[in-house]
Amino acid sequence: MKHYCYLAGPITGLTYEGAVDWRDHVAALLNSDKVETLSPMRGKSYLLNERSLKAEGYSNQVMSTAKGINRRDFFDCNRADCVFVNLLGAKKVSIGTVMEIAWAYAAGIPVIAIMEPDNIHQHAMIEDCVSWKVESIPHAVEIVRFLFNEEA
Repeated sequence: MKHYCYLAGPITGLTYEGAVDWRDHVAALLNSDKVETLSPMRGKSYLLNERSLKAEGYSNQVMSTAKGINRRDFFDCNRADCVFVNLLGAKKVSIGTVMEIAWAYAAGIPVIAIMEPDNIHQHAMIEDCVSWKVESIPHAVEIVRFLFNEEA
């Protein structure tokens, strides 16, 4: 049985590379016969030259309109078996990522969050919605592997 792991984290204000680099790294570590990662950046290479990704989306690309972004991310979060949230180094609160955490929590989907102790996302409600909170990508990957009986 294949398990899905949704890769949540800030996108707004980042470059395309800034939004995909860590996701590609985690996908390389996790993707296997048992686990497949789902990235909100998949199929969006047309944003490669953007210097600062926009929160309001892009009206000329159906999957990057506000509705396109919201519907696909909601679908992916709800079909995932876990949500892997990377908040390391966040400079401002990521509204989209907070929504993804809430969707997962409401659906009973485990959330693995990575953040520093002084991260801007530190909040009682986030703390309660997150299943496991760690400070590094390797530690979060280890938890996902444990959840799906995947050997390291």
